Amino acid sequence: MKKIVVIGGGTGLPVLLRGLKQYDVDLTAIVTVADDGGSSGRLRDELDIPPPGDIRNVLAALSDVEPLIIELFQHRFENGNGLSGHSLGNLILAAMTAITGDFVHAVREMGKVLNVRGKVLPAANESVVLHAEMEDGTIVSGESKIPYSGKKN
Repeated sequence: MKKIVVIGGGTGLPVLLRGLKQYDVDLTAIVTVADDGGSSGRLRDELDIPPPGDIRNVLAALSDVEPLIIELFQHRFENGNGLSGHSLGNLILAAMTAITGDFVHAVREMGKVLNVRGKVLPAANESVVLHAEMEDGTIVSGESKIPYSGKKN
């Protein structure tokens, strides 16, 4: 069996993995943990855990369970004090991290729950801060801030 390792995050990685899981290959996804915006950023800051959003999307892409379970895992709350903007899957990963005491272990356990085809590994077991050096030499810190800096990198 051929082994394929993919490294990345964002929206492209789950799309690629959804296609690759259709083949008889041994898949491993190494997923970035630099996201600092939205639900992931909030959980990262409030709970001191790696951001779960990119991991959640990869788990969903490689999952082999009923579509309704994935829809539930991917559900994003639109209302509610504190809940608005969070996806249920991010909250479940945060809870699993608290239960297991370790983000990598939480991801592995969620992989079992979701019957994931392949392995999903966070690129680090702690949050990573992305820095970009711009053309003018300034440094912008934070993945979500880089595109809005108004500068070229």
